[in-house]
Amino acid sequence: SPAAQPQASQKPDAQGLRSLYLAGGCFWGTEHYFKQIDGVVATEAGYANGNTRNPTYEDVCSNETGFAETVHVQYDPAKVDLVFLLDMYFHAIDPTSLNQQGNDYGTQYRTGIYYVDAADEPIIGHFLAEQQKKVNGTICVEVLPLRNCYRAEDYHQNYLGKHPNGYCHLPRR
Repeated sequence: SPAAQPQASQKPDAQGLRSLYLAGGCFWGTEHYFKQIDGVVATEAGYANGNTRNPTYEDVCSNETGFAETVHVQYDPAKVDLVFLLDMYFHAIDPTSLNQQGNDYGTQYRTGIYYVDAADEPIIGHFLAEQQKKVNGTICVEVLPLRNCYRAEDYHQNYLGKHPNGYCHLPRR
């Protein structure tokens, strides 16, 4: 019921913005998808929650660093809320696929929601519990606090904006 749903804390940054880090397979499509949502003010492709420092794309592809291709989503909570972003995220991924989205496979392509505000954890947990009731199979999306995130190389930023015919596991619609 709506009354049982946890509410997001309003702990914005100095500009009034909030952050969420989403791993949804290849970050090219995930970044392009989220930057089109009204209320998302910035996106950045990066590598999150790994066990080395300053990884390169080649390092991450080795499957030995523990990093996931991730998009930092910075949003205005006055225009869009966390639950809406999570709902959009679930439209962009196969939540039951482990370490694979589309033709991309490997641990760097796992799905994950990495939060920076501990108050977001129960909201994410409630959302996932509701989604689990709707899908066949077990949801494989990891939910963890963000430990680290390194910006991906420049050529990965806004990749599909620069290369509109580039590969993406998300449908064009």
